[in-house]
Amino acid sequence: MPPDGGRIWTKQSRRASLLSYMPLEDHIGDICRKARVQSGTPTAKAAHAAGVSEVVLEQFESEGVCRVPLDVGALARELGLDEAASQRVALGWEPPAVDVRRWRELRMLTTREGFEVNSFVAWDPATRECALFDTGWNARSFFTLVAEHQLIPRHLFITHTHGDHVAALGEVRREFPDISLHSNSRHAPAMQRVTHGQRIKLGGLTVESRWTPGHAEDGVSYVLEGWPQGAPSVAVVGDAIFAGSMGKDFQTPAKAMGAVREQILTLPGDTLICPGHGPLTTVAGELCNNPFFAGAGFAVDPARRDC
Repeated sequence: MPPDGGRIWTKQSRRASLLSYMPLEDHIGDICRKARVQSGTPTAKAAHAAGVSEVVLEQFESEGVCRVPLDVGALARELGLDEAASQRVALGWEPPAVDVRRWRELRMLTTREGFEVNSFVAWDPATRECALFDTGWNARSFFTLVAEHQLIPRHLFITHTHGDHVAALGEVRREFPDISLHSNSRHAPAMQRVTHGQRIKLGGLTVESRWTPGHAEDGVSYVLEGWPQGAPSVAVVGDAIFAGSMGKDFQTPAKAMGAVREQILTLPGDTLICPGHGPLTTVAGELCNNPFFAGAGFAVDPARRDC
């Protein structure tokens, strides 16, 4: 239990580098700010719950640390976040590093231009046919991967059309003009529009499209099944959910949270979640440790949690 009856001096830990390790996309201050704005909670009311001034709360939201005791548990309750999960994140929780060797034909490519964004590549080991999920800021690492493994790019799946996720779209299509584009953008031609529940074969793999609007109007998550040696399913989710947080939606937060709950967190607990920013995680890990989705507000079999 945190010291001082639940009042903690917040901090963020940084672990040694491990397989697939990268820091969280959102610190506890980011999480609380998103929840405060999405819930419409006035700053003064949130500050009162946390036992600090508005100035201190705003600094906490910006930096994720506080130089005076701040009651994260009470603040979480006020904002509709799970109290225990919020305290864990404040004390330095990060998802266990994932041994990505279980999915030998899966790669995370991270590009940076001001901030980092993740793209993902999956392929069938027999046919060498591959799919790219989002493009990131540039396609250089994708082109290198294709050459090294002699891959045949067949599909480009877009989780949503925010600029950081599609910045290299032109590059990829110029290099591979026959690649099939899949998007839920209302501006996309009809032949490129994905439908909810659509299943596309990639050699022995199957890619299922699941609409997850909220953070983006055209949000789609893609679930990959059929991995060799029985490796768990993989969900490429864009910015719908992050390890310990979610993509902001200040207009329709209930819609965004509902989509995540129904389309992502109902998957098996060992499903690998591949977000557009931050580290890899699992469904079970998020059911326990994500302040937006953990707790009694979302009834789930305890066996599916990773607490």
